[in-house]
Amino acid sequence: MYIPHYYKNEDLKEIKGFLAHNGFGILINTVDGKPWATHIPLELDKNQDGKDVLEGHIAKANPQWKSFEEDSEVLCIFNGPHAYVSSSWYKEEEVPTWNYIAVHVYGKLKVLNEEDTMASLHKLVDKYEKDSKNPISLHDMSSKTLRQVKGIVGFQIEITDIQAAYKLSQTRVEDHPKIISELAERQEAGSISIAKKMDNFKN
Repeated sequence: MYIPHYYKNEDLKEIKGFLAHNGFGILINTVDGKPWATHIPLELDKNQDGKDVLEGHIAKANPQWKSFEEDSEVLCIFNGPHAYVSSSWYKEEEVPTWNYIAVHVYGKLKVLNEEDTMASLHKLVDKYEKDSKNPISLHDMSSKTLRQVKGIVGFQIEITDIQAAYKLSQTRVEDHPKIISELAERQEAGSISIAKKMDNFKN
C-alpha cells in the first residue's frame, strides 16, 4: 500500500503486537479473475521452521478456497482504530484529515490437512475463551459436533512482507496536544484509541 515515509511503521515488535491483539482481518486473493475478500480471524503464529505465519480457515461453501494454490500469494488486511481530525484544532489553516492504523500482510498460502486445521482451531478457541466467564474447550465437545471441521478449509500463510501505516498526525507535532484533547473528549472508541496512540507516539 502507499505509505508516506513519515507514517510508515517498521517496528516489527510493535506491529506483531498489533496483529496479536487485532486478529480479525480480511483475506484477499483472486477468484475467476476478480479480487475476492473474506472477513475472518487470522492468527499470528510461527510454523515448525520458526517463521512468522498467519493461520485461519474459511467455509468450504465459500468459493474463495477453490482458488487457493500452494505457495500462491495472498494479501491480508488488518484495520486498527481510526478517527476524523478536524483542522479547526490546528494553529494554522489546513484541510481536515483522518488518522488511522492499518497493516497489510503478504504471504504464501498453503492448505492445512484436517489434523493441523483442528490444532489451529484449538489454539484459536483457547485464546478467545480464556477471558470468558465460563470458558469452553473444544476438548469437551462431542465428536459429532467436531465433525463440522469437515466443512471448513484450514490454511497457513507464510509471511513474506508486512506494511504498516500509523497515521497519527506526525507532520503536525505542534498541534498534538489540541488534537489529542479533542479526540479524547469524543465519546467514540476510535477517537479515544487514536488519542491514546498519539499520546504514546509523542512520548
